[in-house]
Amino acid sequence: METVYTLYRVSTKQQVDKTKDDIPMQREACHEFAEKMGWTIGKEFLEKGVSGFKVSANNRDAIQDLKAAALNKEFDILLVFMFDRIGRIDDETPFIVEWFVKQGIRVWSVQEGEQRFESHVDKLMNYIRFWQASGESEKTSMRIKTRMQQLKAEGSYTGGPVPFGYTLVNTGRLNKKGREVHDLAVDPIEADWVREIFSKTVNEGYGTFRCAEILNKAGMKTHKGSKFTSNSINRILRNKLLTGFVVSGDTESPRMKDLQIIDDYTFERAQRILDQRMVKNEKTREIARKTKTKQLLSGIMVCGHCGGHLSTIKHTDRHTRKDGTEYVKIQPKYICYHKSRGLCQCSGSTTYLVTRIDDAICELIHEMFESIKESPDEAVLKKNFDKEMAGYRAKITKLEHELGKHRQQLEKLESEVADSLMGNSQFSPDVLSKVIKSTEEKISETEAAIETLNNEMTGKKKSMESLKPMYDVFVGWAKEFDEASIERKKMIISQLVTKIEVFKGYKLNVELNMDYQEFCSNWDILSMKSTINA
Repeated sequence: METVYTLYRVSTKQQVDKTKDDIPMQREACHEFAEKMGWTIGKEFLEKGVSGFKVSANNRDAIQDLKAAALNKEFDILLVFMFDRIGRIDDETPFIVEWFVKQGIRVWSVQEGEQRFESHVDKLMNYIRFWQASGESEKTSMRIKTRMQQLKAEGSYTGGPVPFGYTLVNTGRLNKKGREVHDLAVDPIEADWVREIFSKTVNEGYGTFRCAEILNKAGMKTHKGSKFTSNSINRILRNKLLTGFVVSGDTESPRMKDLQIIDDYTFERAQRILDQRMVKNEKTREIARKTKTKQLLSGIMVCGHCGGHLSTIKHTDRHTRKDGTEYVKIQPKYICYHKSRGLCQCSGSTTYLVTRIDDAICELIHEMFESIKESPDEAVLKKNFDKEMAGYRAKITKLEHELGKHRQQLEKLESEVADSLMGNSQFSPDVLSKVIKSTEEKISETEAAIETLNNEMTGKKKSMESLKPMYDVFVGWAKEFDEASIERKKMIISQLVTKIEVFKGYKLNVELNMDYQEFCSNWDILSMKSTINA
């Protein structure tokens, strides 16, 4: 009597019978078929939640165990409910079936009969069957992906972890399977903590570790019931949902006002701070990685000679006076780490007095605040903005017209290729090839120019939208600067100044952030003062 091994497979865990932990429909059909054929079923192999389209046979234990058993001549027939239970990969599964047949194993399907390889037609039908199965899987995957994107675009909750700051509410609706549908909603308590995290990050320069400490000390937990870590805080700060946009891959919903917790300007400032902290090159990093230090410019200022960041030390000046008494004075100093450790040939000084440099920078900041203009006239700004956008659109329209001409020319040239090769064209193949290449280059250049203009337009739109919030923040800094904590002052300076270099003899080179130029009446004078002596 022939021995039969069976294989049952479903693609998702939801298709498994929860009460029996089984795949009963396929099992019962195979048992009935085997009994009808007079076969004895030996072993049964189950794959619960294994995709035959996404998972290669090399990574499926059941297939590998069946192949090993086939080599050991343990069974005569491999029985499945349908051949696509073996797999749905068009360039792999047909050859898996053929491999079993070559080992002397007959491969049967309850629904489709035996797969033979006695002729070219058999082989072709075998390939076509799995090619169709693969195509169906692709279509199913595409339908699911498209629908998920549509739901995301509509702002619907499609499953997965609920982000901190939100909760799920029962809508009273049921899906096609009769299950309750939930929507995301802002959790008021968690939302307050989210705002606190952003405030500490943007206004005081707190790192993700310190923010996690704040939440943990307050007894807050993640939605998994665990303590907050640096990574979990980073995920909160990076989550665009907090601005009201539901994002999935390249799909972004319209703004959902009822889901917005953080305003756009604060969110963008947080992203810039996080991005800057990831910059390893000290010469290009503009934001201090840490603001916990007590000195104003530590982590912001660099040595103008070697480019290394300056840290701080408590320096003790000690010497004996003529009368024999000892003079001792402890004062903080900025120190060039590279020179103090002999890491490079730095020609600058090793240390600089903190008070001397801090006072010079604060004086420059005060001058900037004293020259604040009145609030920008939004009507005038919009008029200028609309005029600028019209200019961009005119340039793009002109380029698109040129692009159309180039594409038409390329189409005509490509239609000449066959005639040129036959000697029936006014162009030789070499000349035609050069002209086609030149036209393709013109198309690429024009497309690049259009993309550049579109990107500039997008950037201008964002700048326009953030102008008033930036101004209000700038005025707020001016009012609070003198009374602010060291951490707050450090973050304000790191926003207003892109770089501070100190040279031997207390010469300072300060690069001001051009984003705030529009708000100061004496910006040109301040820029001229950017090289100062402390």
